[in-house]
Amino acid sequence: MFWVLLLLPAWAVAGLACLRLCLAAVRAAAVDPGAVDREHALTLYEAAFLAGGPRRVADLTMVSMARQRRLLLAHTGWATVVDPRGRDEMERSVIGAIGPGGQSRIAPVRAAAATAEAVRSLADRLVGAGLAVPDGTRSIAAGVRRVRTAAVTVCALGAAALALPLPADEPRLLIALWFALPLTLTLGCLAITRMEVHPYARWASPAGQRLIGALVRHADGTCDDRTYLTSVAVRGVHAVGEPDLRAAFAHREEHTWEHAEERRRRRI
Repeated sequence: MFWVLLLLPAWAVAGLACLRLCLAAVRAAAVDPGAVDREHALTLYEAAFLAGGPRRVADLTMVSMARQRRLLLAHTGWATVVDPRGRDEMERSVIGAIGPGGQSRIAPVRAAAATAEAVRSLADRLVGAGLAVPDGTRSIAAGVRRVRTAAVTVCALGAAALALPLPADEPRLLIALWFALPLTLTLGCLAITRMEVHPYARWASPAGQRLIGALVRHADGTCDDRTYLTSVAVRGVHAVGEPDLRAAFAHREEHTWEHAEERRRRRI
């Protein structure tokens, strides 16, 4: 009966994951995204948010300021303020995140600027225009990932239970059927979610995705500064052309990964 000790966590993982996904779907259904503004002309900040979320907005702001020589992004992963007068709320958020010393690492600046009030206001406006998905729908995307993980966990626990030495009076088929129940729960939940709320995009609604596509098509064939920043907004820092800037953001990604690994080791 040792396999029962594996069946209980399988049910717990599957049940909790499906419950959280259902609650997220209920919250999303209760949110009125508002009428879609089909005549809305996306700004670069809005395009960055719809394509990559708050952190993409922070990246775009820093790249834009660096190209105007008002912010120095060193290849070592440090940001230095050259012009302390921000031209809009996003730039002022980045300058404020760097701090009064005028210099900071890029990773914490990006994280702080992404949670600034200017980005939250931008997100609210896009949700109100029907171009961005509300918080509840974003929770659905995370909930789907949790249910998928739960399904894999149930399969792993079932395989471990079947690998245990069992008495002759305990047929393995019956054990497999017991584990098939929580697996069916997770797969059924995923199927229903896909039929009801797919696509569960991370940031942009279907209308927002169409506007991003139109923005990219209109920018094709031109080589001005706005086109360059549009590529950064839609594709992220991988679209940065300057080697020094690429090195600065690559160092940022490496630094962030090292901190994530350190936090993971501490949890373990």
